[in-house]
Amino acid sequence: MTNLELYELEGCPYCAKVIDKLDELDLDYQSHMVPRSHDERTEVEEVSGQTGVPVLVDPDNGVEGMAESDDIVEYLDETYGTVA
Repeated sequence: MTNLELYELEGCPYCAKVIDKLDELDLDYQSHMVPRSHDERTEVEEVSGQTGVPVLVDPDNGVEGMAESDDIVEYLDETYGTVA
């Protein structure tokens, strides 16, 4: 059981890439849908310091707001890829 949280936007291809990896690794996560307007993304900005998505939070491993889909996918592989 993980405490992963993902800040995402519906229809975002970068978010979909991360969701595909989460599904591939069979990881549960809490989804936070963010507004389409960057000006309204105060919650994700508080978490990560920026308004882009996706953003991953993994409190169990000290990740407070990781951005960039490629970085998140690599992190998930390295951290959870060997867990079966």
